[in-house]
Amino acid sequence: MENKNVILAIVLSAAIMIAWYAFVQGPQMAKQQAAQQAQLEAQKAQQAQQPAGQPAQQDAGRTVVSREEALAQSARVSIDNPRIKGSINLKGARLDDLVLKDYRETVEPTSPNIVLLSPRETQHGYYADIGWFSEAKDIKLPDKDTAWQADGTALAPDKPVTLTWDNGQGLTFARKFEVDADYMFTVTDTVANASGQPVELAPYGRVVRYGTPEHASQTYVLHEGPIGVFDKTLQEHSYGSTRDEGEDGAKFTYPSTGGWMGISDKYWLVSQIPPQNEALTSNMFYDPKGDFYQVEFASAKQQVPTGGSATRTQHLFAGAKVVNMLANYRDNLYGGRGERSWFAGIFGSDEADLPMFDRAVDFGWFFFLTKPLFVILDKIFAVVGNFGVAILCLTVLVKLAMYPLANKSYRSMSKMKILGPKMQELKEKYGDDRTKLNQEMMALYKREKVNPAAGCLPIVVQIPVFYALYKVIFVTIEMRHAPFFGWIRDLSAPDPTSVLNLFGLIPWDYHVLFTIPLLGTLVHFFSIGVWPLIMGFTMWAQMRLNPTPPDPVQARIFALMPIIFTFMLAPFAAGLIIYWAWNNTLSIAQQRLIMWRMGVKT
Repeated sequence: MENKNVILAIVLSAAIMIAWYAFVQGPQMAKQQAAQQAQLEAQKAQQAQQPAGQPAQQDAGRTVVSREEALAQSARVSIDNPRIKGSINLKGARLDDLVLKDYRETVEPTSPNIVLLSPRETQHGYYADIGWFSEAKDIKLPDKDTAWQADGTALAPDKPVTLTWDNGQGLTFARKFEVDADYMFTVTDTVANASGQPVELAPYGRVVRYGTPEHASQTYVLHEGPIGVFDKTLQEHSYGSTRDEGEDGAKFTYPSTGGWMGISDKYWLVSQIPPQNEALTSNMFYDPKGDFYQVEFASAKQQVPTGGSATRTQHLFAGAKVVNMLANYRDNLYGGRGERSWFAGIFGSDEADLPMFDRAVDFGWFFFLTKPLFVILDKIFAVVGNFGVAILCLTVLVKLAMYPLANKSYRSMSKMKILGPKMQELKEKYGDDRTKLNQEMMALYKREKVNPAAGCLPIVVQIPVFYALYKVIFVTIEMRHAPFFGWIRDLSAPDPTSVLNLFGLIPWDYHVLFTIPLLGTLVHFFSIGVWPLIMGFTMWAQMRLNPTPPDPVQARIFALMPIIFTFMLAPFAAGLIIYWAWNNTLSIAQQRLIMWRMGVKT
């Protein structure tokens, strides 16, 4: 019974992970690559029409040029702070050029920096802007072609830049840009009215992205695409769901007071953050004619009196989703509201300055488990300076937390091993009578005070921890390109060594096979590195300490488990494999100690 429970727990968890990999990740990779190729060949035409009384829609007609050519087409104000560099386009006053200084495309130190934003004229145009609209058709307002004038040439922390434009009808528009030392922009719009009559204007903001990102996830494990928090409720729509619902794509509309909205990728976020007391309506949609995604908001009208002015300040985030940084903006964007509890510090509260902003990191449905696990891991990293070592330390903490339960389990399993000869006698005596055999075995367990179900408890309890760590390694930018020792240069990526090239001894790049449907999935499955082999060995060594199941079929299944798990987990992140191998090693030490104390031969 005990071994049946263990096998059931292992098979159940294995089945879930195998199904996810075989039926979701593998097929989606092939589908995603085909879709991306189709997007690159698609023609982008026809201009989007703007209904009266709404913000100007993105113009779908454009001529695609290189990024360098696009940046040279208009005057710009440079942006430079410790984390980003780029420029503001004076044509349209758009934030459409942003490069992240701290992050590169690969682990190689010479690889290009991550380009987050690019002008709309580029193949994968991606930008953010804000503006004004009016129901009055005779008022000339700034648009995508407006040439603004700047009072400076560079934007930096403590060095704001103000753009101005006169509409020739008595309205003067001023837009002040400020940037902090990280990724947050503050934009202050002022409209001065000397037209001789009051006017009503409504502010809007949007984030526009052309095409679907090359590596966009299409699985339930990770959200990428439009995202927002409206009236303190998180709303997420993937690129796929926004694009595929209906002939013209889907459109999602949310009324709210305050909140934030934008487009989220695995590690990056571009988000509009209107004033938190402002009534607004937000839309998320995909335009198939122009092949672009747009997340926008339109706020309530503001009165600009004759001879007076109206001023409005909002924020715009564009950068990496660093967990602690997002949490800091969540709590302190507007100066904070005093001391917060430990719980509120991790999970936030309804009284936060920017509610749920840290949820841009997709910690998933088990946020209550994954977020604290990350916080603990990050605290350990602050001491040891290596996330791989932090994972080892975290494993020790988990083992200590489960020590009483594991002790009970291992003692029960040791007693089961001691009872092996007696169980074999019962099998020989009642082998033809399964009912009587089970009755006698249950009586034996009762006399010897053995709980046959105790052995599976540590495995069952660790499944949520394993999933939470998997999620943390998969979604947090802190783990991206985080090295361990030796050949592990990125804990969030699979072990780069492989039996397919004899761990680097054969000079050929088998990764080219990954792009071939079906074959690529098979190659992924057999791409086994050193750490997965270490994990498989430790799992085999641990199972050798367990009592042999009396049923030959169960015994064979039990013996195959280390091999199955080695192949199944090989494509997973190296950090997860290291955790599992180290956890097995600690379990072996604990179990051998208990067996030694009980006089059980190993």
